[in-house]
Amino acid sequence: MIDRPIKTGLLAFGMSGRIFHAPFLNTHPGFNFTAVTERSQKKAKAFYPGVKSYPTTEELIQDEELELIIVNTPNDTHYKYAEQALLAGKHVLIEKPFATSLPEAKELYVLAGKQQRHVMAFQNRRNDSDFESVKNVIESHRLGKLIEVHFRFDRYRPQIEAKAFKELPVPGSGLAYNLGPHLLDQVISLFGKPLQCHKSVGANRNGSQVDDYAFFHLIYGGNLNVFIHVSLLVARALPAFVIHGTNGSYIKDRTDTQEKQLDQGISPLDAEYGMELPGSEGELTLVEADGQRKMIKWPSIKGNYAQIFEAVYQQIRNNRTYPIRPEHILWQLEILEGPVNVIN
Repeated sequence: MIDRPIKTGLLAFGMSGRIFHAPFLNTHPGFNFTAVTERSQKKAKAFYPGVKSYPTTEELIQDEELELIIVNTPNDTHYKYAEQALLAGKHVLIEKPFATSLPEAKELYVLAGKQQRHVMAFQNRRNDSDFESVKNVIESHRLGKLIEVHFRFDRYRPQIEAKAFKELPVPGSGLAYNLGPHLLDQVISLFGKPLQCHKSVGANRNGSQVDDYAFFHLIYGGNLNVFIHVSLLVARALPAFVIHGTNGSYIKDRTDTQEKQLDQGISPLDAEYGMELPGSEGELTLVEADGQRKMIKWPSIKGNYAQIFEAVYQQIRNNRTYPIRPEHILWQLEILEGPVNVIN
């Protein structure tokens, strides 16, 4: 039994609020989903009858009951609302990208220290089932010395989105800042800060004002090369994870089911939540001493975004180190802000 659940306010109840946050605030005993911002349509009460609905973020942030604010608004507002929440004496959890620039991120960490509050990055893709399986394979050392790693996030969405904040050339817009932080965080969590990075972006959709393609080549010690691709114009997705080592290779598709399950209203407490569909396992190919190849279906790991909320709870209540550390976010933003080759 938890005596003091963290009273939490959610700054938006769009797709991310409804799918990635509210179900966990509602089911994790360490949280009390107390308030949400809804500027026009009031939808949250249909799912969570006890929640307070504010018409503006400013009113929600000033709610004295609230201890934690989740910033899940458009990318270019993250810094502003996080700063307001910290100054109001709240802890803050910020969706990706944590900020739209390195100076903004540094300022938020400094301000959190001054306010004696925690500011944390929400990087839930560390708890995707497919990435958990990739991590499990790498940590098994079955592949030997790693040589080449490929992470991809492929979509086919040729139309310009109706959401203007995603399509206008403002800070934090474009695919590099939208999907890029997911894969960059996964890579950084595995390998740390790269020695070098080369980046290319391009706008390929008809009428696009922002990048809809991005490529990162990260170079690590020991001749390890990591390649990241994100694109909105891939009609047939390639394997999301390809890893080559001195002993063999591992290949896995993007198979995490959590977003779909949550969108269907499946509770994080359901026994089937986070479980991949049968046949979704990644394939490990090992070369034995006699040169023969051995194919292994590597068991999938259950995905569970509740782990990040548990980490938030432990950071606030018990001061346990949050796994997505400030340096991880600063390294990520250094890469995002680094020199770029623009593909015309």
